[in-house]
Amino acid sequence: MSDAGGWRDDLDRWLQPFLADLSHPSRRAMCPPYVAGLIGLGDRKSIQPMAARADGVSYDRLHHFIAAGIWDEAPLQRALLGEADRLVGGADAVLVVDDTALPKKGGRSVGVAPQYATTLGKTANCQTLVSLTLARGEVPVAVGLALFLPETWTSDPHRMTRAGVPEDRREARTKLEIAVAEIDRVREGGVRFGCVLADAGYGSAPFRQALSARGLTWAVGISGRSKVYPADVTMIFPVAGRGRPRKRHVPDQVSVAAETILADMTGRAVTWRHGTKGRLRACFCAVRVRMADGPTQRIGTKGNQHLPGDEVWLVREERGSGERKYYLTNLPADATLKQLAATIKARWICEQAHQQMKEELGLDHFEGRSWTGLHRHALMTMMAYAFLQSRRLAAAGRKKKNRLPTTPALDASDPTGHPGTPQPATTAAMPAL
Repeated sequence: MSDAGGWRDDLDRWLQPFLADLSHPSRRAMCPPYVAGLIGLGDRKSIQPMAARADGVSYDRLHHFIAAGIWDEAPLQRALLGEADRLVGGADAVLVVDDTALPKKGGRSVGVAPQYATTLGKTANCQTLVSLTLARGEVPVAVGLALFLPETWTSDPHRMTRAGVPEDRREARTKLEIAVAEIDRVREGGVRFGCVLADAGYGSAPFRQALSARGLTWAVGISGRSKVYPADVTMIFPVAGRGRPRKRHVPDQVSVAAETILADMTGRAVTWRHGTKGRLRACFCAVRVRMADGPTQRIGTKGNQHLPGDEVWLVREERGSGERKYYLTNLPADATLKQLAATIKARWICEQAHQQMKEELGLDHFEGRSWTGLHRHALMTMMAYAFLQSRRLAAAGRKKKNRLPTTPALDASDPTGHPGTPQPATTAAMPAL
């Protein structure tokens, strides 16, 4: 890649806060060429081809830096969170929780197992990374990529030892537990956001309750079969037909499936933003409900039932194809239908970030097998992505965060991007860097 745009000099300057707390000179020396290798030209972004393309950087030194060197990545992680917050953080930012699959052959690379890969739409041999993406004004910055270990790994200590899994990461953890831990880490790093978004894979009661316990606003997908109560449900003492008097309150209404409570509601067409192919719109309807996610209690002949939980919004989206999707959110009771729809649909931005980091920055090109190597490579990829976003924002001349540009391209050699019409995820392809 030519340096006509001065991107490599900009990168060296941009990385200074990241390198400040790396104590060893060799680590400070190897970080810039690794990040530059991810950004630069070349089809493969694994260590060997990047070293071959770099001037004065040997494969052994680059490999040692990523896969074998003993050093703490925490300073780089903290610097990334600080830069992400500077770029897009704020009360109107969203933090999107999702996961992304890295297809992999063999079975010795850390975390590799047959798993369902959303991006492939099928079960495949792959690694799964739980991801956190901070976004504001349709500009995403990746702030977390943490490996999920399937049961075939957590039940095999020898296998984890061989792959270098840290002792404190060897216990089985669900994706939901990893996501909550990552959210805590991001919040401790000072990142500001107004709402947590997630698809139905993360929309279960424990995840929602964990977010609510932290005082967070959230909007998540759910299954249409999930049970809810009408918002006006009340707890009463049932009349005992015989036997001892009842000592526990029970709901005065039964819970029903989310799709049932909305079955008779007519949706209203809502446009949540404009894309390159016109207005992005679908039919939405919403109603206040109480989710059936409280403590369980035996209720007459119905057996154990979940009692009503907090009052929230239940939202249905009906797309042009006729497909219906359901969501829950604890946005305020006075939120408008357009506000609900716009918040829910903001989740798409993480898919764009995943696509760009894979296709253009080589997130899925790492060929090592170790836990340390994979996570360091993922960290360097997120840093490269943040640098390109900072370059785009600076080139657009948008000093105020509430006037962010769209996301059509991330090209380090062509910083002449300009604000334009917001792009939908399917059309925001990133040209070769």
